Amino acid sequence: MKKIIFFILITFSCSPLKKYEETAAKWQNDISKLENLDKSEKYTDNAILFIGSSSIRAWYSMQEDMIPYETIRRGYGGAHYSDIIHFSKRLVKNHNPKAILIFVANDIKGNNKSDLYSKNLPDRSPQEVKKLFKLVINQIRTIHKTIPIFAIETTPTSSRWKAWPKISMANDLIKKYCNSKQDLHYISTRDFYIGKNGLPTDEFFKKDMLHLNKKGYALWAKIIKNNLQRVLDSN
Repeated sequence: MKKIIFFILITFSCSPLKKYEETAAKWQNDISKLENLDKSEKYTDNAILFIGSSSIRAWYSMQEDMIPYETIRRGYGGAHYSDIIHFSKRLVKNHNPKAILIFVANDIKGNNKSDLYSKNLPDRSPQEVKKLFKLVINQIRTIHKTIPIFAIETTPTSSRWKAWPKISMANDLIKKYCNSKQDLHYISTRDFYIGKNGLPTDEFFKKDMLHLNKKGYALWAKIIKNNLQRVLDSN
């Protein structure tokens, strides 16, 4: 009996979620607010659930841009994979969506001091970002076993361009993982936001050169809808 208890304690203490426990506390209030929305807002089973960082949170035109799809917006500013692993179940458990889309873009920032959304967390390596993404998927799959999940690629931006080689590598690793799993899909966006000069196209972004503007969101919606149609309409 003592051996069993000892094994359970060791397993818990070695949990991959435990390693990142300190990164979650800052966002508890944000997640509680999103859970309150789950109580006040009602959606059908045909809705598409978006979770992730500030690009999801601030997509105020999502309902209009994503027509004809019904959407649920559950993003919080500054989200990292290292904290969303703790909240994945809470973000999805109150919904029975047709699909779940994830966009998280803050784990690699290039130490940009002007980035107000960094929360002062250290950059992760591309390999660690992939591991964290896998943890998020595993958490969601404990609740939604077969619902299609789409990972939206981290967008190239001028404000984090010096970190793009590592961001791009993390994108590639996540894409490869998605392609190896059933009901897990990858939405590539980078080619749409990089111009002929090989640099991010700033006309799609706000003055901070990090967050999408109205034109940038319209393009994002077009790319996302094309991918949803390809997967969902074929089922």
